[in-house]
Amino acid sequence: MSVVTLAVTEDEAEIRLDRWFRRHYPHLTQGALQKLCRTGQVRVDGARAETSTRLSAGQTVRVPPIPQAARPAPIVPVVDVRDARELERMVVYRDEQVIVLNKPAGLPVQGGPGITRHVDGLLDALRGEAEHRPRLVHRIDRDTSGLLLLARTPGVAAKLAASFRTRDVVKTYWAVVVGRPTPAEGVIDLPLARLGSGPGALTIAAGRDEEDGAHARTEYVVRDAAARRLSWLELSPHTGRTHQLRVHCEALGTPILGDPKYGGEAAHLDGFPDQLHLHAWMLHLPHPAGGRLTVAAELPPHMRETFRTLGFETGPLPAGRRS
Repeated sequence: MSVVTLAVTEDEAEIRLDRWFRRHYPHLTQGALQKLCRTGQVRVDGARAETSTRLSAGQTVRVPPIPQAARPAPIVPVVDVRDARELERMVVYRDEQVIVLNKPAGLPVQGGPGITRHVDGLLDALRGEAEHRPRLVHRIDRDTSGLLLLARTPGVAAKLAASFRTRDVVKTYWAVVVGRPTPAEGVIDLPLARLGSGPGALTIAAGRDEEDGAHARTEYVVRDAAARRLSWLELSPHTGRTHQLRVHCEALGTPILGDPKYGGEAAHLDGFPDQLHLHAWMLHLPHPAGGRLTVAAELPPHMRETFRTLGFETGPLPAGRRS
């Protein structure tokens, strides 16, 4: 065993040093790595580094002698053929760095109490011959349909996560709400707080002076309306709080049609599907390989039915493009 110097690849840019070691030396514990950094045995571009140091492509990492450990045979998850076909049908855009899905309403993104079938558990179906399994970089609610972004490698996941942290990802939702907001466009700037925990937890509007309230801001515009009974809103969240759009629409006095958690009786109207009418319609974000990516998703069946009933015309769907 001897000291080696390894270069950080493009795919590894923006990941933390400890995660870089976890990828190359999975048997090395966090405690052992911290000791190596503390004693100066691990260096980045010749300088001492902490485990939280974020790496850049082209940097070099000095790795001291590390004993090798026997690696168990990898476990290859088995994905049901029908689930694999369904997941493949969700794909609306794919290239070497990212995959974008149009998730149906009702399918959870991740597991939890009582949840055995979810998007994250099916992602091996999209792996193919690639070294890495696709991974989630954000989430949308179980009852919300629409765009879900996946990274095809750990390095791409780190870059996309950084874009979400810096709010360089523009997310646009479509919703059908009960009533018509006044004015017809504006910004909802209302702090939110979580009440309780677990699946039954609620997000509530918090007073501006309450310490527990987290800043939440949503831009909205009325795209069309059926008298004052129902409206089609375009929503652009500037923050990403849990259930933000649902609570903000309710705070406007126009709950989202079919909202089982925040709408109350006012959100359930005879003659319309009793499902949440909220759809993650468009994503506009920096592409990990350069330029920007724009992707849009078709409405789910229950919202298409409501749009037809109300005479709302969406026009042709923009094709996924990188510019």
